[in-house]
Amino acid sequence: MAEPEKGGDFRSVALGAQDPASETNQDTKSKQAQEETNKPQDSEAHSSQLSIMRKFFVARPGAFDQAVEDLKNQLLSKEKEIVTSAWLLTEIDHWNNEKERVVLLTANNLFICKYDFIMLCCQQIQKVPLNFIDRICRGPFIFPEKSLDKRDGEGLRIHWDKLREANFLSRWNPMSSDLPYTTFINHPLNTFSEKFSAISQISVFNDQLVKAVQEAHKTNPVPGRANGALILNQPLLIETYVGFMSFIGNRNKLGYSLARGSVGF
Repeated sequence: MAEPEKGGDFRSVALGAQDPASETNQDTKSKQAQEETNKPQDSEAHSSQLSIMRKFFVARPGAFDQAVEDLKNQLLSKEKEIVTSAWLLTEIDHWNNEKERVVLLTANNLFICKYDFIMLCCQQIQKVPLNFIDRICRGPFIFPEKSLDKRDGEGLRIHWDKLREANFLSRWNPMSSDLPYTTFINHPLNTFSEKFSAISQISVFNDQLVKAVQEAHKTNPVPGRANGALILNQPLLIETYVGFMSFIGNRNKLGYSLARGSVGF
């Protein structure tokens, strides 16, 4: 019997074992199968995100930029103010109702704007002087002991008149707008894209607000008032007990410019 040449390419394979090349091929096929399995899931998740984004009018191409440009022109012509940064946040009122807001910072003021992203027009602007802000609190939400209402996550509360506490009528009037504080949370779109993540997170907004307030207190202190603002980490109390209306409104996002079937509210 002829013997094989010593220079020949031979591999010894143990009985009952698989060829290493076969194992490699199987691993490759397994990875490909796993990737193909994940593709439909990734595609479905992406489609779901796009579907949610399309419902928000602010997510339409150019909508937020147009809003900021309109508001900048208004503030420049009426207040002689130049906007340094613009944010898309959700305001929480004292009855736990969510409201979509465009928030603008200038060197001297904080502007909280109710903007209609359907008609592309500003409906209301609230002006808060930065040197009047005396407390900036960040923390989780809490409710009275016997309250049925609840809210997860954390918020940012801005106080601008520690000498004036909200009276009984203001606290229990759902339409009241003379409370000496406001509360913000992340906008629902803050995790949907890098653009909205940069302008819709209270953590980023908080950092810029603190710097702007501290600078305003240095350059333009208010006579007769203590200079500087307290920066606190503490729970934020919302004094609601039933929360039926806020539950319905927030669940259906009535405070946002949202496409609802063939009608937008």
